Amino acid sequence: MVDNDSTEQNEHEDEDLFEHFQFTAGANQVPLRVDKFLMNFMENVTRSKIQQSIKDGSVRVNNDVVKANQKIKPGDDVRVLFKHPTYEGLLVAEDIPLTIIHEDDDVVVVNKPAGMVVHPGHGNYSGTLINALIHHFDNLPNNSSNRPGLVHRIDKDTSGLLVIAKNEEAMAHLSAQFAAKTSEREYIAIVWGGFDEESGSVEGNIGRHPKNRLQNTVWLGEDAHKGKPAVTHFKVLEDLGYVSVISCRLETGRTHQIRVHMKYIGHTLFNDERYGGDTILKGTSFTKYKQFVDNCFKILPRQALHARTLGFEHPKTKQWMQFSCDIPNDIQECIEKWRNYATNSADS
Repeated sequence: MVDNDSTEQNEHEDEDLFEHFQFTAGANQVPLRVDKFLMNFMENVTRSKIQQSIKDGSVRVNNDVVKANQKIKPGDDVRVLFKHPTYEGLLVAEDIPLTIIHEDDDVVVVNKPAGMVVHPGHGNYSGTLINALIHHFDNLPNNSSNRPGLVHRIDKDTSGLLVIAKNEEAMAHLSAQFAAKTSEREYIAIVWGGFDEESGSVEGNIGRHPKNRLQNTVWLGEDAHKGKPAVTHFKVLEDLGYVSVISCRLETGRTHQIRVHMKYIGHTLFNDERYGGDTILKGTSFTKYKQFVDNCFKILPRQALHARTLGFEHPKTKQWMQFSCDIPNDIQECIEKWRNYATNSADS
C-alpha cells in the first residue's frame, strides 16, 4: 500500500532541493545497503558523510526517503539531494593561465598541465580547466553534462591536449566525431616492463572495479556487459629495460582507458598510484636500484601519461586539423634517467 500523503510530502520537500547524484541499480545488483551502494559510485566521499546524508533525509530511493539499513535492489532509482545547487551549477570564472595551442571562431585547443582537474566535481570545486575557460571565453556551449565547452576530458594527473567547442554547432560536430571514433588521440606513456612485440592492440570492456570504487577494470566473457567496449592500440617507442616508453592511440574514450588496459596486459603505468604503479613492479632487489626508482618517482610525482597528439575535422571548414605538443619536462627527465640507467647497466 502506497502512502500518498508521504509521497506528496516528499515531492513538495524535493522542490527546494537540488539533485547532486542519480544512480540506477543494474539488473544484476545484489541486495546491498544503501550506504555501501553509494560508496561504490561516489568518489572522494567518506562512509560517514554518506550515512549522515541518509540520516538527514538527503537520500531518496524510488522518490522515498530511506533508512540506513534499506537495501538497494535491481532497478532501484537512487538520488542524493541537497539544499544547495551542485558546484557544477555554481561555476565561478577564475583567472587561471591557459596554454592555448590554437584558437579560431569555433574551437580552442589547449595544453592542460598535470595536476589540473578538467571540470568541478566533489572535492574539486575550483582551479579547474572549466573555471579558467569561462574566464577567458564568453558564452561557451554546454555539453550533455552541462559542462561549458567540454568535448572530452583527460585525468587530473594526465597532461596534454584537449579541444574546446566555442559554439553550439562546434559542440555538436566535435561530439559526433568523438562518438563515431573519427577523431585521433595519441598518448605517450612510460609503463613497467618490456614487451615481446613492437606493437599491438588491447580489447576489453571497461567498467567499474567491483571492490575498489576508485578503479575501473576489464570485464570479459559472461561479465562483458558490466563494462563498455574499449580498444587501445600501442606501439613500443623505446625499451629501457625495466620500463618501456610507448605510444597509445585510442579507438574509444573510456575513463582511465590506457591506465586500465595497460595494467590488464601487465604493463601498469609508471607511478600510477591508483593502479599500483607507484611501487617497483620490475627490476632487482638491490638497494641502489630502489633508490634510483624512488628518485624517478620524485621527478615524476604522477602517472607517466601525456596526451601528445590530437586530430579532428574542423566543424566549419571541414579541414583535418592535427596538433602536437612537447612531452612535459617531468616525463622527459624521467625517460632520460631510465636511458642512462639502462646504458650503464648494459656496460657493467
